[in-house]
Amino acid sequence: MIEQLRRTVCDLHAELVRNNLVAWTAGNVSGRLPGGDLFVIKPSGVSYDDLTPESMVVCDLDGKPVEEGLAPSSDTAAHAYVYRHMPEVNGVVHTHSTYASAWAARGEAIPCVLTAMADEFGGEIPVGPFALIGGDDIGRGVVETLAGHRSPAVLMRNHGVFSIGASPKAAVKAAVMCEDVARTVHVARQLGEPVPIAQADVDSLYDRYQNVYGQRSSR
Repeated sequence: MIEQLRRTVCDLHAELVRNNLVAWTAGNVSGRLPGGDLFVIKPSGVSYDDLTPESMVVCDLDGKPVEEGLAPSSDTAAHAYVYRHMPEVNGVVHTHSTYASAWAARGEAIPCVLTAMADEFGGEIPVGPFALIGGDDIGRGVVETLAGHRSPAVLMRNHGVFSIGASPKAAVKAAVMCEDVARTVHVARQLGEPVPIAQADVDSLYDRYQNVYGQRSSR
């Protein structure tokens, strides 16, 4: 299962590049072994073109590598904190995607003014606190901000996006959708004040998308 998770996490990094969510070696995807106490994360400072399943780093839930090899991402402690405190989460993604990071630089939540936001995020995309990189302060901010919140993404102030999911793929999807709506709402504000969606309609849209939309047997 660890070898399959290495392949999955490695392959998902290509989605960050394909969707223009990262620059150079910034950003990362991790995936937790379901029901286990290990997770797999991108190595630090390695080009996306050079990533292989074998280069992915296996860590315990304290963020410590469990085998010799490349050093893990500088965000490993943040990912580990999320996994320790959110047992339902099996995937974490971090990006510095342009439009979402611009909202983070302003310290401003993205308001829920699109049905796609209601579907995926169940409301606004919130802002988390400023935190320095390297320790678990970022992870603490992610957990505290998303606790009791329907959004699978948070804008960490002056930093970028962290997204979570029941799987690594779900976390990547949340990161992709976060950047998409951040861009659209930004453009809308250039034209005037976006029109909010009534909370009852947000709730209805979220429920339909989460519980009815798609091929249920495959989700």
